[in-house]
Amino acid sequence: MTQDAVAILYQALPPPVIDGLRKDAKPGGYSDGGADIGFVLRGQGVRVLTPVVDPDPTRPMDWVFPDTAEGIAAAVATGATILWANSVLFDGHPLEAVIGRVRIVGQLPTLTQRYDDKFATNRMLEAAGLPVARSFLMAPAARPGVRALADVEAALLQADLSFPLIVKPVRGRGSQGVTQVADLAALNAAAVALIANAKFGDTLIVEEYLDGDEVTVTVMPPASPLPSGQLSNAHWPLRPVRRFDQKNGVAPYNGDVAVTANSVAIDAEEMMSPAVQAMLAACVRAAGLVDARAPIRIDCRAAATGHFKLFDLNMKPNMTGPGRPGRDDQDCLSAIAARAEGWNFARLLKAMLAAAW
Repeated sequence: MTQDAVAILYQALPPPVIDGLRKDAKPGGYSDGGADIGFVLRGQGVRVLTPVVDPDPTRPMDWVFPDTAEGIAAAVATGATILWANSVLFDGHPLEAVIGRVRIVGQLPTLTQRYDDKFATNRMLEAAGLPVARSFLMAPAARPGVRALADVEAALLQADLSFPLIVKPVRGRGSQGVTQVADLAALNAAAVALIANAKFGDTLIVEEYLDGDEVTVTVMPPASPLPSGQLSNAHWPLRPVRRFDQKNGVAPYNGDVAVTANSVAIDAEEMMSPAVQAMLAACVRAAGLVDARAPIRIDCRAAATGHFKLFDLNMKPNMTGPGRPGRDDQDCLSAIAARAEGWNFARLLKAMLAAAW
Protein backbone atom coordinates (compact mmCIF):
# COMPACT_ATOMS: atom_id res chain seq x y z
CA MET A 1 0.00 0.00 0.00
CA THR A 2 2.78 2.44 0.83
CA GLN A 3 4.12 2.09 -2.76
CA ASP A 4 1.03 3.86 -4.04
CA ALA A 5 0.83 7.65 -4.13
CA VAL A 6 -2.47 9.11 -2.97
CA ALA A 7 -3.86 12.52 -3.92
CA ILE A 8 -7.01 13.78 -2.23
CA LEU A 9 -9.58 15.80 -4.16
CA TYR A 10 -11.91 18.41 -2.69
CA GLN A 11 -15.08 19.89 -4.17
CA ALA A 12 -13.97 22.92 -6.16
CA LEU A 13 -16.55 22.59 -8.92
CA PRO A 14 -19.94 24.26 -8.36
CA PRO A 15 -22.73 21.71 -7.90
CA PRO A 16 -24.57 21.13 -11.17
CA VAL A 17 -28.28 21.78 -11.54
CA ILE A 18 -29.92 18.42 -12.34
CA ASP A 19 -33.53 18.48 -13.53
CA GLY A 20 -33.90 21.87 -11.86
CA LEU A 21 -32.52 20.59 -8.56
CA ARG A 22 -29.17 21.15 -6.94
CA LYS A 23 -27.13 19.89 -3.99
CA ASP A 24 -25.80 22.80 -1.98
CA ALA A 25 -22.00 22.82 -1.78
CA LYS A 26 -20.37 22.45 1.63
CA PRO A 27 -18.30 25.52 2.57
CA GLY A 28 -14.69 24.65 1.82
CA GLY A 29 -15.73 21.76 -0.41
CA TYR A 30 -14.86 19.06 2.17
CA SER A 31 -11.27 20.34 2.25
CA ASP A 32 -11.30 20.02 6.04
CA GLY A 33 -12.01 16.29 5.84
CA GLY A 34 -9.58 15.92 2.95
CA ALA A 35 -6.84 17.43 5.07
CA ASP A 36 -7.77 15.14 7.97
CA ILE A 37 -7.48 12.14 5.64
CA GLY A 38 -4.16 13.23 4.14
CA PHE A 39 -2.54 14.14 7.45
CA VAL A 40 -3.54 10.88 9.15
CA LEU A 41 -2.61 8.65 6.19
CA ARG A 42 0.81 10.31 5.90
CA GLY A 43 1.32 9.59 9.59
CA GLN A 44 0.62 5.92 8.80
CA GLY A 45 3.39 5.79 6.22
CA VAL A 46 1.16 6.22 3.18
CA ARG A 47 2.68 8.38 0.46
CA VAL A 48 0.28 11.34 0.27
CA LEU A 49 0.87 13.89 -2.47
CA THR A 50 -0.01 17.52 -1.80
CA PRO A 51 -0.16 20.69 -3.92
CA VAL A 52 2.49 22.34 -1.73
CA VAL A 53 5.86 20.91 -0.75
CA ASP A 54 5.50 21.30 3.03
CA PRO A 55 1.78 21.30 3.91
CA ASP A 56 0.75 23.05 7.11
CA PRO A 57 -1.56 20.84 9.23
CA THR A 58 -3.66 23.91 10.08
CA ARG A 59 -4.29 24.87 6.42
CA PRO A 60 -6.70 22.41 4.75
CA MET A 61 -6.01 23.62 1.20
CA ASP A 62 -2.36 22.63 1.58
CA TRP A 63 -3.47 18.97 1.54
CA VAL A 64 -5.99 18.72 -1.27
CA PHE A 65 -6.23 19.13 -5.03
CA PRO A 66 -9.32 20.69 -6.65
CA ASP A 67 -11.62 18.22 -8.42
CA THR A 68 -11.42 20.25 -11.62
CA ALA A 69 -9.87 18.86 -14.81
CA GLU A 70 -6.79 20.98 -14.08
CA GLY A 71 -6.57 19.87 -10.47
CA ILE A 72 -6.92 16.20 -11.36
CA ALA A 73 -4.31 16.55 -14.12
CA ALA A 74 -1.92 18.21 -11.64
CA ALA A 75 -2.41 15.37 -9.14
CA VAL A 76 -1.74 12.74 -11.79
CA ALA A 77 1.26 14.65 -13.13
CA THR A 78 2.67 14.75 -9.60
CA GLY A 79 2.61 10.96 -9.59
CA ALA A 80 -0.74 10.01 -8.05
CA THR A 81 -1.71 6.36 -8.56
CA ILE A 82 -4.81 6.68 -6.37
CA LEU A 83 -7.24 9.60 -6.35
CA TRP A 84 -9.31 9.89 -3.18
CA ALA A 85 -12.52 11.58 -4.36
CA ASN A 86 -13.54 13.39 -1.17
CA SER A 87 -16.05 15.34 -3.23
CA VAL A 88 -19.62 15.10 -4.54
CA LEU A 89 -19.34 13.51 -7.97
CA PHE A 90 -21.77 13.71 -10.88
CA ASP A 91 -22.29 12.47 -14.41
CA GLY A 92 -19.64 14.07 -16.61
CA HIS A 93 -17.33 14.89 -13.69
CA PRO A 94 -13.67 15.35 -14.76
CA LEU A 95 -12.74 12.29 -12.68
CA GLU A 96 -14.32 10.14 -15.41
CA ALA A 97 -11.46 11.04 -17.77
CA VAL A 98 -8.87 9.23 -15.62
CA ILE A 99 -10.86 6.15 -14.62
CA GLY A 100 -8.75 3.20 -15.72
CA ARG A 101 -5.53 5.21 -15.52
CA VAL A 102 -5.53 5.53 -11.74
CA ARG A 103 -7.41 3.82 -8.93
CA ILE A 104 -10.23 5.59 -7.13
CA VAL A 105 -11.43 5.81 -3.54
CA GLY A 106 -15.00 6.93 -4.08
CA GLN A 107 -18.10 6.16 -6.12
CA LEU A 108 -18.73 6.06 -9.84
CA PRO A 109 -19.74 9.63 -10.76
CA THR A 110 -22.82 8.53 -12.72
CA LEU A 111 -24.11 6.46 -9.80
CA THR A 112 -23.46 9.26 -7.33
CA GLN A 113 -25.65 11.59 -9.38
CA ARG A 114 -28.36 8.96 -9.75
CA TYR A 115 -28.57 8.03 -6.08
CA ASP A 116 -28.18 11.54 -4.70
CA ASP A 117 -31.84 11.90 -5.71
CA LYS A 118 -33.26 10.88 -2.34
CA PHE A 119 -36.80 10.35 -3.58
CA ALA A 120 -35.92 8.21 -6.60
CA THR A 121 -33.44 6.20 -4.55
CA ASN A 122 -35.97 5.44 -1.84
CA ARG A 123 -38.57 4.40 -4.39
CA MET A 124 -36.00 2.09 -6.02
CA LEU A 125 -35.17 0.54 -2.65
CA GLU A 126 -38.86 0.19 -1.83
CA ALA A 127 -39.51 -1.53 -5.18
CA ALA A 128 -36.74 -3.99 -4.25
CA GLY A 129 -38.67 -4.89 -1.10
CA LEU A 130 -36.68 -2.88 1.46
CA PRO A 131 -38.41 -1.01 4.30
CA VAL A 132 -38.37 2.68 3.33
CA ALA A 133 -40.18 5.77 4.67
CA ARG A 134 -43.25 6.66 2.58
CA SER A 135 -43.14 9.96 0.71
CA PHE A 136 -44.24 11.94 -2.33
CA LEU A 137 -42.92 14.89 -4.33
CA MET A 138 -44.37 18.40 -4.12
CA ALA A 139 -43.74 21.58 -6.13
CA PRO A 140 -45.52 24.90 -6.77
CA ALA A 141 -47.18 23.41 -9.88
CA ALA A 142 -48.20 19.82 -10.58
CA ARG A 143 -46.44 17.72 -13.20
CA PRO A 144 -46.20 13.95 -13.78
CA GLY A 145 -45.18 12.32 -10.50
CA VAL A 146 -45.24 15.61 -8.57
CA ARG A 147 -48.16 17.06 -6.61
CA ALA A 148 -48.92 20.77 -6.47
CA LEU A 149 -48.46 22.57 -3.17
CA ALA A 150 -52.07 23.74 -3.40
CA ASP A 151 -53.17 20.10 -3.67
CA VAL A 152 -51.05 18.78 -0.81
CA GLU A 153 -53.99 17.93 1.47
CA ALA A 154 -55.44 15.57 -1.14
CA ALA A 155 -51.97 14.13 -1.71
CA LEU A 156 -51.63 13.33 1.98
CA LEU A 157 -54.94 11.48 1.97
CA GLN A 158 -53.98 9.51 -1.13
CA ALA A 159 -50.61 8.57 0.38
CA ASP A 160 -52.20 7.75 3.76
CA LEU A 161 -49.83 10.14 5.52
CA SER A 162 -50.66 12.12 8.64
CA PHE A 163 -48.92 14.80 10.68
CA PRO A 164 -46.28 15.26 11.90
CA LEU A 165 -44.35 15.01 8.63
CA ILE A 166 -40.92 15.84 7.25
CA VAL A 167 -40.35 18.33 4.43
CA LYS A 168 -36.91 18.24 2.80
CA PRO A 169 -34.98 18.86 -0.44
CA VAL A 170 -34.64 16.13 -3.07
CA ARG A 171 -30.85 16.61 -3.31
CA GLY A 172 -30.06 17.91 0.15
CA ARG A 173 -26.86 17.63 2.17
CA GLY A 174 -26.97 16.52 5.78
CA SER A 175 -29.97 17.99 7.57
CA GLN A 176 -29.94 21.27 5.64
CA GLY A 177 -33.47 22.29 4.74
CA VAL A 178 -35.03 19.37 6.65
CA THR A 179 -38.04 20.45 8.72
CA GLN A 180 -40.59 18.61 10.86
CA VAL A 181 -44.07 20.09 10.37
CA ALA A 182 -47.01 19.60 12.72
CA ASP A 183 -49.90 20.69 10.51
CA LEU A 184 -50.92 21.89 7.06
CA ALA A 185 -50.07 25.52 7.78
CA ALA A 186 -46.55 24.60 8.93
CA LEU A 187 -46.06 22.38 5.89
CA ASN A 188 -47.03 25.21 3.54
CA ALA A 189 -44.79 27.68 5.37
CA ALA A 190 -41.79 25.33 5.28
CA ALA A 191 -42.32 24.54 1.60
CA VAL A 192 -42.73 28.18 0.57
CA ALA A 193 -39.59 29.16 2.51
CA LEU A 194 -37.47 26.38 0.98
CA ILE A 195 -38.65 27.15 -2.53
CA ALA A 196 -38.18 30.91 -2.10
CA ASN A 197 -34.64 30.29 -0.81
CA ALA A 198 -33.86 28.76 -4.23
CA LYS A 199 -30.88 26.86 -2.77
CA PHE A 200 -32.25 23.39 -3.57
CA GLY A 201 -34.70 23.95 -6.45
CA ASP A 202 -38.50 24.06 -6.42
CA THR A 203 -39.30 20.35 -5.83
CA LEU A 204 -39.48 18.95 -2.30
CA ILE A 205 -40.08 15.64 -0.57
CA VAL A 206 -42.96 15.23 1.89
CA GLU A 207 -42.10 12.20 4.01
CA GLU A 208 -43.63 10.30 6.88
CA TYR A 209 -42.14 11.17 10.26
CA LEU A 210 -40.94 8.13 12.19
CA ASP A 211 -40.93 8.94 15.91
CA GLY A 212 -38.65 6.12 17.11
CA ASP A 213 -34.89 6.04 17.54
CA GLU A 214 -32.74 7.33 14.69
CA VAL A 215 -29.57 5.47 13.83
CA THR A 216 -27.10 5.76 10.99
CA VAL A 217 -25.37 2.77 9.40
CA THR A 218 -22.07 2.93 7.51
CA VAL A 219 -21.78 0.15 4.95
CA MET A 220 -18.25 -0.70 3.85
CA PRO A 221 -17.45 -1.81 0.28
CA PRO A 222 -16.27 -5.22 -0.86
CA ALA A 223 -12.48 -5.69 -0.61
CA SER A 224 -12.30 -3.64 2.58
CA PRO A 225 -10.93 -5.68 5.48
CA LEU A 226 -13.29 -6.75 8.26
CA PRO A 227 -12.45 -5.85 11.90
CA SER A 228 -11.04 -9.37 12.20
CA GLY A 229 -8.53 -8.51 9.47
CA GLN A 230 -10.05 -10.90 6.93
CA LEU A 231 -10.89 -9.51 3.52
CA SER A 232 -14.56 -9.32 2.60
CA ASN A 233 -15.99 -10.12 -0.82
CA ALA A 234 -19.28 -8.40 -0.05
CA HIS A 235 -20.61 -5.21 1.51
CA TRP A 236 -20.65 -5.25 5.30
CA PRO A 237 -21.88 -2.83 8.02
CA LEU A 238 -20.11 -1.02 10.80
CA ARG A 239 -21.83 -0.67 14.18
CA PRO A 240 -24.98 1.50 13.99
CA VAL A 241 -24.70 4.92 15.63
CA ARG A 242 -27.65 6.38 17.54
CA ARG A 243 -28.46 10.08 17.09
CA PHE A 244 -29.81 11.92 20.17
CA ASP A 245 -30.53 15.51 21.27
CA GLN A 246 -32.41 16.20 18.07
CA LYS A 247 -34.06 19.55 17.44
CA ASN A 248 -37.75 19.25 16.53
CA GLY A 249 -37.21 15.66 15.45
CA VAL A 250 -34.23 16.44 13.18
CA ALA A 251 -30.55 15.87 13.87
CA PRO A 252 -28.78 19.26 13.77
CA TYR A 253 -26.46 20.04 10.87
CA ASN A 254 -22.94 18.86 11.72
CA GLY A 255 -21.56 22.25 10.78
CA ASP A 256 -23.49 23.67 13.76
CA VAL A 257 -23.13 20.80 16.25
CA ALA A 258 -20.29 18.28 16.03
CA VAL A 259 -21.74 14.78 15.72
CA THR A 260 -19.56 13.65 18.64
CA ALA A 261 -21.88 15.73 20.86
CA ASN A 262 -25.08 13.93 19.87
CA SER A 263 -24.14 10.47 18.58
CA VAL A 264 -23.02 7.19 20.13
CA ALA A 265 -22.57 3.66 18.81
CA ILE A 266 -25.14 1.16 20.07
CA ASP A 267 -23.93 -1.55 22.44
CA ALA A 268 -23.24 -5.17 21.52
CA GLU A 269 -26.46 -6.46 23.10
CA GLU A 270 -28.68 -4.08 21.14
CA MET A 271 -26.69 -4.88 18.02
CA MET A 272 -28.06 -8.44 18.17
CA SER A 273 -31.73 -7.47 18.47
CA PRO A 274 -33.93 -8.74 15.62
CA ALA A 275 -34.96 -5.20 14.62
CA VAL A 276 -31.36 -4.03 14.33
CA GLN A 277 -30.24 -7.16 12.49
CA ALA A 278 -33.09 -6.75 9.99
CA MET A 279 -32.11 -3.10 9.48
CA LEU A 280 -28.46 -4.03 8.91
CA ALA A 281 -29.44 -6.67 6.36
CA ALA A 282 -31.56 -4.08 4.54
CA CYS A 283 -28.70 -1.55 4.53
CA VAL A 284 -26.22 -4.11 3.18
CA ARG A 285 -28.66 -5.03 0.42
CA ALA A 286 -29.17 -1.35 -0.38
CA ALA A 287 -25.40 -0.89 -0.77
CA GLY A 288 -25.36 -3.67 -3.33
CA LEU A 289 -28.28 -2.17 -5.22
CA VAL A 290 -26.46 1.17 -5.61
CA ASP A 291 -23.14 -0.57 -6.41
CA ALA A 292 -21.35 1.23 -3.58
CA ARG A 293 -17.58 1.14 -4.18
CA ALA A 294 -16.68 3.18 -1.09
CA PRO A 295 -18.45 3.60 2.25
CA ILE A 296 -22.01 4.86 2.14
CA ARG A 297 -24.12 5.96 5.10
CA ILE A 298 -27.81 5.16 5.48
CA ASP A 299 -30.00 6.96 8.01
CA CYS A 300 -32.81 4.89 9.52
CA ARG A 301 -35.58 5.48 12.05
CA ALA A 302 -37.81 3.17 14.02
CA ALA A 303 -41.53 3.17 13.29
CA ALA A 304 -44.20 2.71 15.94
CA THR A 305 -43.87 -1.08 15.49
CA GLY A 306 -40.21 -0.90 16.51
CA HIS A 307 -39.04 -1.91 13.04
CA PHE A 308 -36.59 0.39 11.30
CA LYS A 309 -37.16 2.09 7.96
CA LEU A 310 -34.47 3.54 5.72
CA PHE A 311 -35.00 7.20 4.83
CA ASP A 312 -31.73 8.73 3.59
CA LEU A 313 -28.97 6.99 1.64
CA ASN A 314 -25.79 9.09 1.39
CA MET A 315 -23.37 8.12 -1.39
CA LYS A 316 -20.73 10.47 0.02
CA PRO A 317 -20.65 10.42 3.85
CA ASN A 318 -18.78 13.20 5.60
CA MET A 319 -15.33 11.81 6.44
CA THR A 320 -13.57 13.81 9.12
CA GLY A 321 -11.52 12.74 12.10
CA PRO A 322 -8.89 13.73 14.67
CA GLY A 323 -5.19 14.13 14.04
CA ARG A 324 -4.61 17.67 12.86
CA PRO A 325 -4.38 20.44 15.51
CA GLY A 326 -7.75 21.49 16.89
CA ARG A 327 -9.60 18.54 15.34
CA ASP A 328 -9.92 16.29 18.40
CA ASP A 329 -13.75 16.42 18.38
CA GLN A 330 -14.17 15.90 14.64
CA ASP A 331 -14.96 12.18 14.49
CA CYS A 332 -17.61 11.76 11.80
CA LEU A 333 -20.45 9.28 12.19
CA SER A 334 -18.52 6.60 10.31
CA ALA A 335 -15.49 7.12 12.56
CA ILE A 336 -17.69 6.79 15.67
CA ALA A 337 -19.01 3.51 14.26
CA ALA A 338 -15.48 2.30 13.49
CA ARG A 339 -14.31 3.01 17.04
CA ALA A 340 -17.01 0.68 18.33
CA GLU A 341 -15.38 -2.04 16.20
CA GLY A 342 -11.99 -1.31 17.82
CA TRP A 343 -10.72 0.81 14.93
CA ASN A 344 -9.32 4.31 15.17
CA PHE A 345 -9.71 6.87 12.38
CA ALA A 346 -6.47 5.76 10.73
CA ARG A 347 -7.64 2.13 10.58
CA LEU A 348 -10.91 3.22 8.95
CA LEU A 349 -9.04 5.24 6.32
CA LYS A 350 -6.68 2.37 5.54
CA ALA A 351 -9.67 0.04 5.11
CA MET A 352 -11.13 2.53 2.64
CA LEU A 353 -7.81 2.75 0.84
CA ALA A 354 -7.63 -1.04 0.55
CA ALA A 355 -10.90 -0.98 -1.40
CA ALA A 356 -9.65 1.47 -4.07
CA TRP A 357 -10.86 0.33 -7.46
